[in-house]
Amino acid sequence: MPNGAHRQAQSAQYAGTAPRGKQGSFRDLGHLRRLFPYIRHYRGPLVITIIGFFLIRFFDGTVPLFIKSAVDSITEGEPSLMLPALGIFAVVTCRYLLFVFSRRLMRRISIALSYDLRKRLYRHVQKQGPSFFNKYSTGDIMSRSINDINLVRRLVAFAWVTIMTFVFSVSIALIFMYSLSPSLTLFVIPPLPVVALVAFKMSRTLFPYVREQQIAMGQVTSYVQENLNGIRTIQAMSQEEVEIQRFSTVSTEYADLVFRATRFRAMMNVVMPLMTTALPVIIIGYGGSLVISGEISVGTFTAFFSYLLMLTGPVRMIGMTLSNLTTGAAGTARLFEVLDYEPEIRDQPKANVPASIEGHLQIKGLSYSYPGANRSALENISIDIEAGETIAFLGRVGCGKSTILKSLVRLIDTPEGTVLLDGHDIRDYPLGRLRQDVTLILQDPFLFSDTLRLNVTYDDPSRMDEPIWTATDAASLSASIREFPMQLATIVGERGITLSGGQKQRATLARGLIRKAAVLAMDDCFSSVDTETEEEILAGLKRLRKGKTTLLISHRVSTARHADRIFIIDGGRIVESGSHAELLRKGGYYADLEAIQSNQDQDRQRKAKLLHDLVE
Repeated sequence: MPNGAHRQAQSAQYAGTAPRGKQGSFRDLGHLRRLFPYIRHYRGPLVITIIGFFLIRFFDGTVPLFIKSAVDSITEGEPSLMLPALGIFAVVTCRYLLFVFSRRLMRRISIALSYDLRKRLYRHVQKQGPSFFNKYSTGDIMSRSINDINLVRRLVAFAWVTIMTFVFSVSIALIFMYSLSPSLTLFVIPPLPVVALVAFKMSRTLFPYVREQQIAMGQVTSYVQENLNGIRTIQAMSQEEVEIQRFSTVSTEYADLVFRATRFRAMMNVVMPLMTTALPVIIIGYGGSLVISGEISVGTFTAFFSYLLMLTGPVRMIGMTLSNLTTGAAGTARLFEVLDYEPEIRDQPKANVPASIEGHLQIKGLSYSYPGANRSALENISIDIEAGETIAFLGRVGCGKSTILKSLVRLIDTPEGTVLLDGHDIRDYPLGRLRQDVTLILQDPFLFSDTLRLNVTYDDPSRMDEPIWTATDAASLSASIREFPMQLATIVGERGITLSGGQKQRATLARGLIRKAAVLAMDDCFSSVDTETEEEILAGLKRLRKGKTTLLISHRVSTARHADRIFIIDGGRIVESGSHAELLRKGGYYADLEAIQSNQDQDRQRKAKLLHDLVE
């Protein structure tokens, strides 16, 4: 199968993985309990809002009494309309002002709560390790942080208001109705529990629909994120139409799920009003007979219809209210699925660690396996690195070199007592301080879409020009920067797209060098630079890192030969170690690699000479 077709098939399969047909339950709405700690934080404004909405419905309940008084005065032949009219005007004015204040306050609470959730989610994601990001894609996390938090915000801003309106409207309406005619009120009450039961049953069906819709939205976001990041590859491989079709498959799946949920909501909004049609019939039939018999007045009969509107309005909206609750519960469940994910690396520092770092590293019998891997990444690694030493690691791709460097800054969680810094377990150091004193420059040269200055001074943008140029000089980047019209103010674009591969590597190297950390670990930072530039960088490193511990991964003997000691890693084990001269004398892997690369260098020199002669 062609690669594009294979990816398209994967898209279709992945897009259809959402669970189908499972009904919700009270436990689904129980997810909303997770929001209570955040709501309690705003309990003062919330209490004011509740009181405000109660008074609003109370004012609504007094209007029919003024109408009753006016109608009864007319039927009795002594019209008295001025006082009821003024009363209605005063009540409606107060109700309007109170409604504007309470609704605005409720929306401010919802915005503040969503702000708190978004901050907590972002802070939580920042502390996660590789297993988390293997489980949750970037697009999925973005979907949860935007779409699901917006569902929670709408829940608090609108559904909560609707619930308060429902409770207060039904309570106040029934109290006023009972005070006017207990017998007529008792005829109105029986249909209400039936309406509530049907609404609950329908909301149970809606919950999985909304949950699947949100899952599909996360998948759409993931595909967009992936394709935008790889747009240059897509264009270079002429796969635009394939990717458009692939996106169409995923987005169609999402559209179908949205349509299904919307259609069910619409059905709820039709069914619920229909179920309340019996109430006006009851009032007209039984209430009319009470008027004829003289048990209630015409004004009371008229007021009952006003209270009926006050009662049935929220009852008719109960379907939409439960729909909003269900949607908010689905969003809450997805948010806390991420927030409940325990970070792989726990920051539990101890007080006995030294105040300053010298850079003495010890690795004692370190073995490590990545979650789900079939074999160990490292097996019984033991290395003692004195402060100020320069150490190089060589080996095949995937042999465990990068894992060793990641263990030094706890990007992976190593067993207790296996990695020590200045005689103390690295687990005892505060995580922030450890990563400040042990700087890791990753193999992937990631740059932010900002200026070169802010990329190089990422950890402390307040630095002056002198240390910036010192670091870029050591990284052999200064000459390139000075050629740019804006120099350090040059915007590098997303992921440094305006720079070459070598320039990006040197910029990330300068970002690590400027920190002057006690330990600097470089993961193959010279792979995209030529040998001449590499020699310049190594000279700058030797000058700038004098007396400090430096570790580097490389595939070039020309890089490793400058190290005090070299470790050859194969299959997660140390198979050779020693200085450049010692390893050459051993005649093993390193010596073979040196011979091969030396011949390659000689071939390149011959080719360069031939090209030079041809040009001349």
